[in-house]
Amino acid sequence: MTALPRRDFLALGGAAAAAALIPGKAFANIATGTKLHGLSAFGDLKYKPDFPHFDYVNVDAPVGGIFNFSPPNWGYNQDTQTFNTLNSFANKGDAPPRMEMCFDALMVRALDEPDAVYGQIADGVTLSDDRNGFTFSLRPEVRFHDGTPLTAQDAAFTFKLYKEKGHPDLSLSLTHMVDAVAVDDRTLRLTFSGKQSARTVLNVVEFPILSKAFYTANPFDSSQLNAPLGSGAYKVGRLSAGTWIEYDRVADYWGRDLAVNRGQNNFDRIRIEFYQNRNAGFEAFKKGEITYREEFVSRVWATGYDFPALAAGKVIKHEFPAEKRPSMQATAVNQRREQFRDSRVRQAIALCFDFEWTRRNFFYGSYERSQSCFEKSDFRAEGLPSPQELALLEPLRGQLPAEVFGKAVTQPASDGSGRDRKLLGQAAKLLSAAGWKRSGDFVVNDKGGRLSAEFMVDDDTFVQVYSPWVANMKAIGIDATIRLVDSAQYQARQASFDFDLLSAAFSFSATPTRDDLEVFFHSSTAGVSGSRNLPGISDPAVDALINAVGAAKDRENLTVAMRALDRVLRARCDWIPSWFLANHRVAYWDMFGFVEQKPDFGFPVETLWWFDKGKAAKIGKG
Repeated sequence: MTALPRRDFLALGGAAAAAALIPGKAFANIATGTKLHGLSAFGDLKYKPDFPHFDYVNVDAPVGGIFNFSPPNWGYNQDTQTFNTLNSFANKGDAPPRMEMCFDALMVRALDEPDAVYGQIADGVTLSDDRNGFTFSLRPEVRFHDGTPLTAQDAAFTFKLYKEKGHPDLSLSLTHMVDAVAVDDRTLRLTFSGKQSARTVLNVVEFPILSKAFYTANPFDSSQLNAPLGSGAYKVGRLSAGTWIEYDRVADYWGRDLAVNRGQNNFDRIRIEFYQNRNAGFEAFKKGEITYREEFVSRVWATGYDFPALAAGKVIKHEFPAEKRPSMQATAVNQRREQFRDSRVRQAIALCFDFEWTRRNFFYGSYERSQSCFEKSDFRAEGLPSPQELALLEPLRGQLPAEVFGKAVTQPASDGSGRDRKLLGQAAKLLSAAGWKRSGDFVVNDKGGRLSAEFMVDDDTFVQVYSPWVANMKAIGIDATIRLVDSAQYQARQASFDFDLLSAAFSFSATPTRDDLEVFFHSSTAGVSGSRNLPGISDPAVDALINAVGAAKDRENLTVAMRALDRVLRARCDWIPSWFLANHRVAYWDMFGFVEQKPDFGFPVETLWWFDKGKAAKIGKG
């Protein structure tokens, strides 16, 4: 993939802003030429080189049992409703969640630190003097599941393959990778051009390492249902395409005693079942066919958990605190469609969403209104811009909406009636100002064409939630509809940007990198199939602020740059913020053990929890 040309940001003017936009040296506070056991964005590591295990695990957890769950999150090309490929890292097809458990990475993230990674396949990394080269020392004991050694040749092959053919979640971070070289069997060198984000490598080191032999003999595409050769704690077991898949724990897993792995991967088998309908999945949970579920439907959480197993104490209903990571749940307005390129149209659509009515009637009061693309974090802008934020924003003033320089834009509260006349009146005026004039039941442009807007959804629940929003859009003259499609079609149309309006939820790293943000908001990804830039944002000012995030040399400057970016994104209304929940709403059959205090920056239940034989026997699940 070739990145689109970028503006010379230093020509924007303003000494303070110019200094902030100069690309920073990678890990400026970290020594070069010295082998390091871990990396973090600003050099702070909690764990010393000889640490025995992460603090949030139980190293004495028993091994065994089955964990059957519906995954609450997923990535790459994965789908929770069906699957037709086992290549999770290609840009097409639908893969089952958790395929990444079958692979190891150079380094893995600690879940009780915001951005620290520690060696897994690699036992250390050395930075070059210019901080554009990273030399990894690979452990000699690393093995694939067939017993063959995993070498630097496999790792070099993997990074080149991802750059050329990988899913955008992988390939975009490798845009500025110049080369991946196997110096010898146990030494890998990754070299970047100097144009990469200062913290790009924090993403790259977590990429799953593939077998060169396997993908030389087999195509790297979405046609494969034969299990790829991996090296991780689990491997693909039995499966029924599109219906269910099992991952079996590898008994002789090479890395089971590593500090980064101890106390984890405790279940003998992890099983995922796929349901086209949320209700079917819930019924399976009530019967005990699924034993862990995170609930995302407020009505069900409020009224549906009254079945016999819960009354008998066999099922536990519990809320766990959410991670301390920025999150976004919002509706993308696709500006590849000409009718949505005027921000006033996007703002009018946003005003038609009556959150207060929706919260009361559909959410049982459980959600809060989201205002930011970085909700639940210090990166959410508040009030007027600080002097430090203004230092970044002022040189871009001519390219930014005027609202950026006032109080951070918020979506107004409605009167809760479901059809707030004041807000709908404002929306109608915005459409008129944007050139859309009323003609009968609809608004039309100067050529007589209607303003149409179609929500694409893949679940009946969203048909119900968005129907009042659509009704309000119709009230101001928008030809608004909802289209329910199957999961495979939804995934394909999302990847090719074939939609008008589409809602999604994402979680960012606790220390966002430039690469993280480019995938969602940068002009270079607006035309990249499969990227998360669903609205098609292509704005030099947004690009400049993303660069400022990448150049931040400490957490204070990172926060300033993120808040400035948040102000601009909220004023542009590319994503219409919807709602957020402060906790994980979880129900599970009482047959598991876990450390009571979860880590702050992750919640991978399937790898941290364990099967408790005593508890299981008491509820008839032994």
